[in-house]
Amino acid sequence: MTIAETVGRTVAALGCRQVFGVVGSGNFVVTRTLVQRGAHFVAARHETAAVTMADAWARVTGEVGVATVHQGPGFTNAVTALAEAAKSRTPLLLLAGDTSAAAVRSNFRVDQAAIAAAVGAVPERIYTPATAAADVARAYRRAALERRTVALMLPLDVQSAPAAEAAAAPPPPLTLATRTRPAVDAVEAAAELLAAARFPAVIAGRGAVLADARGAIEELAELTGAVLATSALANGLFTGNPFALGIAGGFASPVAARLLAEADLVLAVGASLNMWTTRHGALVGSGAKVVQIDCDSDAIGAHRPVDLGVVGDAGEAVRAVTEVLRDRGHAAVGYRTDEVKTRIASGGWRHQPYDDAGSDDRIDPRTLSIRLDELLPRDRLVAIDSGHFMGWPAMFLDVPDPQSFVFTQAFQSIGLGLAGAIGAAIARPDRLTVAALGDGGALMAAGELETVGRLGLPLLVVVYNDAAYGAEVHHFGPHGEPLDIVTFPDTDFAALGRAVGAAGVTVRRVEDLAVVERWVVERPGPMVVDAKLEPTVVADWLHEAFRAH
Repeated sequence: MTIAETVGRTVAALGCRQVFGVVGSGNFVVTRTLVQRGAHFVAARHETAAVTMADAWARVTGEVGVATVHQGPGFTNAVTALAEAAKSRTPLLLLAGDTSAAAVRSNFRVDQAAIAAAVGAVPERIYTPATAAADVARAYRRAALERRTVALMLPLDVQSAPAAEAAAAPPPPLTLATRTRPAVDAVEAAAELLAAARFPAVIAGRGAVLADARGAIEELAELTGAVLATSALANGLFTGNPFALGIAGGFASPVAARLLAEADLVLAVGASLNMWTTRHGALVGSGAKVVQIDCDSDAIGAHRPVDLGVVGDAGEAVRAVTEVLRDRGHAAVGYRTDEVKTRIASGGWRHQPYDDAGSDDRIDPRTLSIRLDELLPRDRLVAIDSGHFMGWPAMFLDVPDPQSFVFTQAFQSIGLGLAGAIGAAIARPDRLTVAALGDGGALMAAGELETVGRLGLPLLVVVYNDAAYGAEVHHFGPHGEPLDIVTFPDTDFAALGRAVGAAGVTVRRVEDLAVVERWVVERPGPMVVDAKLEPTVVADWLHEAFRAH
């Protein structure tokens, strides 16, 4: 047995049951061993797609995602997805072949550890045959316990070395970290500020999702009279709560934006309060107090000043604050009135009036999204690519919980959405997964359409097709800039779908979605919807995005 087999056996013993990758000579034996040890392997057509699939799978399941790539160009091909996962703090292990120590003139040689570190991932390595199993276990545990993206380099000379029986022994079980309890004085100070607030608002982020803190947050919000909102990554956390405003930031409805801006205290729970979540600060009133709870002390005040930071697990901290307020006999109405409830219920995006800009040839993206929300089952999973279009599915397609919303926006690269949908669909085969893509991102990831067809996933791929890089069109066009470098001939995505074995339909009017409605009932395999958009419709959030540049 070689060390390559030891690596595969160790990763499998640590709990890996799903692996994504593009296999070359540098990762063949490791991947083959993982499969022999029971892991299910999905071959992607590009390394960035493989890592994105593992990223999405980890976000949906809560487990460590695992991907595997060849050395050199296999690794550099994966870097964009590695950056996205690292910036999202996705627990992910990338098994990457690497050149042998003596192969200093190899055409495959690049400093993979430096590249990984440069995009925020944690570089690790198997150093010697004697330490290989321990090196793998250390890397896997860092991914799991620190919630980090770890790139484990597998030098070919170490991989090919014979393994002693001791090195092949399975590692001890993974020990979960305990939840961080907040300091008593910080809890008391947070309770003081909440007790003094007349109209508090809670913005929950991914930290709240990871802490499974929905119930605790809702209990505190009811006690203090707070309304509830989420960051984009926590979308779906408060689905069904009558005082939930949906996503804060650029995707917030007018009613949600007004209520958040009127709050005299904002409690951020596991949310970074970055410029996207706060609309560059506009959603936090000038006189509002801000309390931020996060298990990472470096996150406190990182994007904006806060009045109080509480370091601790989101659930533990919120429960502790609630206990203090209950002991004091505190209870407030705040926003919790029938009038506010009615405003929220009638103020969502689908209730906002708009002039339908569609024609016989082009469909308004708002009309498309609203109709899709009506005909798709409630028990759905939505994965969204980046681009001008992305606000419409985020604003109009409801999800049942945050694990059903995959939003690869930490690095804001287009082209990751389709692979994210594939990883999500494999993680939750019981739910209909919808991939919402722009035409630019869909073409960047077109090779993965073959993966969708090959796997026969019951995946609905919706391409918001305006035959352009729409964000640039709407940003530069009004200034009189020529747009020929960001507009393209129309692409027949329905035909591309049929070419890989999926059903394909072109949608120009609402009536054309009847085919999709019938497909939803049976879901015999994947379907590609080529939605020809009216290109003059500008997304509400777009002007906010370009304020960042």
